[in-house]
Amino acid sequence: MKVLTSATGDPSTGSGQRLVRRLAAVPGREDRLAHLEQVPPREAVFADWPGWASPDVVDALIARGIRRPWQHQAVAAEAAHEGSHVIVSTGTASGKSLAYQLPALTAIRDGRGPRGERGAGVLYLAPTKALAQDQLTGLRELGVDVRAVTHDGDSTREQRDWARDYGEYVLTNPDMLHRSLLPGHQRWTAFFRSLRYVVIDECHHYRGVFGAHVSHVLRRLRRICALYGSSPTFILASATVAEPATAGERLIGLPVLPVTADASPRGELSIALWQPPLTTHVGENGAPVRRAASAETADLLADLVSSDVRTLAFVRSRVGAEQVAMTAATELAEVDPSLPGRVTSYRGGYLPEERRAIEASLRSGELLGLAATNALELGIDISGLDAVVLAGYPGRRSAFWQQLGRAGRGAGDALGILVARDDPLDTYLVTHPDALLGQPVEATVFDPANPYVVGPHLCAAAQELPLTEPDLPLFGPGAREIVDNLVASGLLRKRPRGWYWTDRRRAADLADIRSSGGSQVQLIEAATGRVVGTVDAASSHASAHAGAVYVHRGETYLVHELDLEENVAVISRDDPGYSTSAREITEISIVAEREQVAWGECRLAYGDVDVTHQVVSFLRRRQPSGEVLGEELLDLPERTLRTSAVWWTVPASALDAAGLEDADIPGAAHAAEHCSIGLLPLIATCDRWDIGGVSTASHPDTGMLTVFVYDGHPGGAGFSERGFRAAREWLGATLETIEACECDDGCPSCVQSPKCGNQNNPLDKQGAIVLLRLLLQK
Repeated sequence: MKVLTSATGDPSTGSGQRLVRRLAAVPGREDRLAHLEQVPPREAVFADWPGWASPDVVDALIARGIRRPWQHQAVAAEAAHEGSHVIVSTGTASGKSLAYQLPALTAIRDGRGPRGERGAGVLYLAPTKALAQDQLTGLRELGVDVRAVTHDGDSTREQRDWARDYGEYVLTNPDMLHRSLLPGHQRWTAFFRSLRYVVIDECHHYRGVFGAHVSHVLRRLRRICALYGSSPTFILASATVAEPATAGERLIGLPVLPVTADASPRGELSIALWQPPLTTHVGENGAPVRRAASAETADLLADLVSSDVRTLAFVRSRVGAEQVAMTAATELAEVDPSLPGRVTSYRGGYLPEERRAIEASLRSGELLGLAATNALELGIDISGLDAVVLAGYPGRRSAFWQQLGRAGRGAGDALGILVARDDPLDTYLVTHPDALLGQPVEATVFDPANPYVVGPHLCAAAQELPLTEPDLPLFGPGAREIVDNLVASGLLRKRPRGWYWTDRRRAADLADIRSSGGSQVQLIEAATGRVVGTVDAASSHASAHAGAVYVHRGETYLVHELDLEENVAVISRDDPGYSTSAREITEISIVAEREQVAWGECRLAYGDVDVTHQVVSFLRRRQPSGEVLGEELLDLPERTLRTSAVWWTVPASALDAAGLEDADIPGAAHAAEHCSIGLLPLIATCDRWDIGGVSTASHPDTGMLTVFVYDGHPGGAGFSERGFRAAREWLGATLETIEACECDDGCPSCVQSPKCGNQNNPLDKQGAIVLLRLLLQK
């Protein structure tokens, strides 16, 4: 690796483009720059301060250098002040905080009693503790006299008591609202009675099953507020949410006014799409593999730091972030002994004081390079960055723009580089830049009507306050049927005044809002008895069975026993020099077809399915070569998942006409299934690990070739439905990805899958092309 040594400093107009071309011109990097695009700068549009704004708040903002608000800030603040629920959907660094702080802080100041009694209440919800802490720091630095406090897992008992008794601006997260504030609402009576605004920051984060859970937590919040006579105004904020009015209404259950015209200034942004080359190494079934995105990112980080370009590298895993930082530091030591100390890593799991110190060092310029997980993706104020490097597409266009937005905050110019992983979606995007740079962000997909989500929240609501008939519409049209089922199962009891919670457990524990809806298996270290972590019971069969090598937070463990009755896996720290991968049998049956459309003789459908999995064995592979050392049988029970799926069928007559031989059909369908799973995140807010697939040459329920893609969560999460709605775009991108890949017989960039239970066999790349062409031409 040759590190660049001539400094470029803070990029001026056009320098981002020149810098990328210099990076691409380093010997050995030929043909890695797949695309380079520039987003032009934008001028600011200002507005006047609203007349109702508190003079103290306005003076504090002016003292911070904000002489006038941008137009979108004033529009959103005015609407919220008048009582309209608002979603501010403008770009990163567009000052969304001011849009909600102006009405919120004014309400607090104006609501104070003559003796300084508590003013209006404001509840701020963030998806992470780090973002809430960053917001609290900003409020304190503003200098307005408000009683702002966090209420989260890092808060002491004294801080929580003070927040409950005196807090005006309480910063928390959906988990704490679900588990602490709502169940203990009697102790928060004064706060809920005074609640004027609820701020939901980075609202695009609430998607899938998690989004469905949060939507019901917010409905329970509205119910408790009504109990105490308040009806707060909701203000939502996100730089990257599609169809903001629809997404906001689905989340809070109320009509929302969208504010989308961004009036903030922006510098020039240069965006590079970068594809590592194929190597001489081979992977599963002899397939070629590309150079790792993490290795390529470490090189680019070292180059940029040596050129005095303040750079943030996003890496998908905690271990990967640490490794990228270490590799970059090692390479920089060859150039200048002072540079390695100016590069470090940042991830979840660090102590709060460690994270704050790293953030401060980055702001001050003491650090020039940082390798981070997506813990820094959200709106934490990290200003002064020149460049961002992404080690792999983060899975959604919304996350892509969020991460890119960390650079050039304010009116400064910026550079962003996406380094493609060896993955179908990454391959498609770097070879089809319009699909990434020329498209709006994905719709935020979640299903508030999922009965597996609604049921636990009805139980939690009943424990907080007995449910009544007028409450049920708040939880959706299926709530009454779900309540009847809960009564039949003994979890709720019907009384003349409503439905009551009857169990001794905390009802909130039934709705683990960040889980997939299933139970958890505890990972217990044999030597100490300590709980190292947890894994979903549904996935424990494949990842925590006896004999499995399990990696948790960068540490390698060997699983000795999986007790499914007690939901416990006994593990010990070990590094046996091999990895394990489970082999499983998956069967799927159609329960109900909700919708269907004919594509000529072919057919596309969406509905409910039962998916039955059974892990039957596992392979041990030597690391890092991947050589198979042996296969061991397992005796584990079947697991059945009722969920949603999209599927398509092709009749035998069409296959014969297309010239597909019977022997080629299973591999063709399997390859098409794999690539389509990898491409679904292109049009739905999911990860390939959120979904699964089954393909068969002749399915018993359809009598013909059928390929299923299903949601990997009980009751569904909305991902497969999105695939059904956008099937032409989705499957068209699948075909283009396979056709464009430069391999001969299939590789991880097109039809191989890292989660295949059949060890990527059989796969027929050319057959998949024929099959998808046949399907799409119909």
